[in-house]
Amino acid sequence: MPDKTSMEKENILTSLGAKVIRTPDTSVDDPDGVFHISRKLAASIPDSIILQQFKNPINPLAHYHITAMEIFDQCDGEIDMIVIGVGSGGTMTGVGRKIKELLPNCTIVGVDPVGSFIAEPPILNETTLKYTEVEGIGHDYYPKTLDKSVVDYWIKVTDKESLHMARKLHREEGILCGSSTGSLMSGALEAARNLKEGQKCVVMFPDGVGNYLTKFVSDYWMESKDFLPRPNIFKHWWWDITVSNLSLARTETISLNMTCGELSSMLYSQGVDVLPCVDQNRILQGIIYAKDVTCKLLNASITLGDPVRRVLSQKYRKITVNSSLGELSHILERELVAVIVEENGKYYKLQVGTVEDE
Repeated sequence: MPDKTSMEKENILTSLGAKVIRTPDTSVDDPDGVFHISRKLAASIPDSIILQQFKNPINPLAHYHITAMEIFDQCDGEIDMIVIGVGSGGTMTGVGRKIKELLPNCTIVGVDPVGSFIAEPPILNETTLKYTEVEGIGHDYYPKTLDKSVVDYWIKVTDKESLHMARKLHREEGILCGSSTGSLMSGALEAARNLKEGQKCVVMFPDGVGNYLTKFVSDYWMESKDFLPRPNIFKHWWWDITVSNLSLARTETISLNMTCGELSSMLYSQGVDVLPCVDQNRILQGIIYAKDVTCKLLNASITLGDPVRRVLSQKYRKITVNSSLGELSHILERELVAVIVEENGKYYKLQVGTVEDE
């Protein structure tokens, strides 16, 4: 399961008796990513199976024969537009193909998060973002189940638009949906501008709120991700002072070339709980938590000879020297570490502020 996946999803699987292994949020080709690790586990665990939802042809067939027909029947065959996102690609392909056969003039609109590379033409995907907070839709690859020819046009939606729309649906409509539903509803409102009065638009709501109670449902989480402002409730005089006014010692960093054994020795000898990891250009790649290294060594999910990227975590908050002390305080109220990044051209100098015991 990728690091960005909510804790609720992990907890549900754990309660069902599963052992959950977290992987970095990396590309589909990364040997430490979720696809490679799952194949490796399947090869080593007797009688195991991977359902292969991203390339199993039965996936779109189920939506072709069942989901599409349910939509058609419920709408009495009167549908002018359908708005769908791409997770595995099964819904888009199955529903899109069937509805196009039944209603050739129905417009199929694809919604894709900014930071994903599914939409066409490719110019729509141009962005500096490499990460999306919305879960369940959007990828940096094309699922083999996806037939993009059924899509008439694509709409890109930002994380902020998606999450605020999902919360609006909770508050105003009583629909307790997930983040990807916010994406689709935002895209649908934009697409519906092309409809005439009386025409029907169907929006596929793919997820419920239960998997995201500690994420976008939480005001704190929304504030920590800059999707909501952080109020200075207690009127602290230092709230708007910038981090650059603090005296912070430089922290040690670790290289991607280190092994887990070398890392373990370094953490023990220096007595630190967390260290940032950088590449050869000193660009931040992630954070190493000592407890993660210890746990993974003890349960044999890593060896001392493995590269440190096997224990890299993306679960940290990154701020700049121009961020306010209010923002830093807000982070350290609940989280162990904040990484303060001072940008100088393409290079980064790293500092780490941590919560220390009194």
